[in-house]
Amino acid sequence: MDPFPTAPEPMALFLDFDGTLVDIAERPEAIDVPPGLPALLLRLSARLGGALAVVSGRPIPQLDDHLPVPIAKVGDHGGALRVDPAGPVEGPPLAVPPAAWLRRARLLADAFPGAFIEAKRHGFVLHYRQAPDAAGMAQALLEALVAEDPDHFTLMPARMAWEVMPRAVSKGTAVAALLARAPFLGRVPVFIGDDVTDEAGMAAARAAGGLGLRLQDSFGTPAVLRRWLARLAAPIPAGAGDVA
Repeated sequence: MDPFPTAPEPMALFLDFDGTLVDIAERPEAIDVPPGLPALLLRLSARLGGALAVVSGRPIPQLDDHLPVPIAKVGDHGGALRVDPAGPVEGPPLAVPPAAWLRRARLLADAFPGAFIEAKRHGFVLHYRQAPDAAGMAQALLEALVAEDPDHFTLMPARMAWEVMPRAVSKGTAVAALLARAPFLGRVPVFIGDDVTDEAGMAAARAAGGLGLRLQDSFGTPAVLRRWLARLAAPIPAGAGDVA
């Protein structure tokens, strides 16, 4: 029996990055990107007629550094989209957290060796993977900060982290936006992620008649997912049809 999910046809594929395509690392800059991953994604994008996007909480320039291939990319949890690899980065105007929020979060992180702040364009993350005792105080502080401006910001739990992010966008809004335009238009969406921040993307894919797959349940590990992707990207024998 084939252990992998069946790919719908024609498929639009949306893939989270950290924890899904690559293993989580102690710090965001310490991830290990398998050497063959960029080329694999490029082949798969070609097989899907360009209807593949990496959908991440990272900024698009960071995705470009780790995946230097011309595929569609979504950054900042849906706050930045680049559908045409040669085109501009698009996104709605979003609020920026007050500088005082970032200062208070950094003071808390400094009190717990191993905790640190990852600043983003429209938010920030307090990581406590190496300082688990900081979890409760981090949550309490960030909840209080977000409560000062709940119309523009929300607090999202992540894997051993808390993220302050814009309320107006999510991976779900990104999926919906991409499905409304070529080359994603008219295809069956499949979103694969591993974290709470991916649930909106999974829900959007299901709402559009597709699949929202949790990595841990459907594949187990990023390595197994990459094997499935490699199979999808493999050449199709003549006369056997095409996943695109």
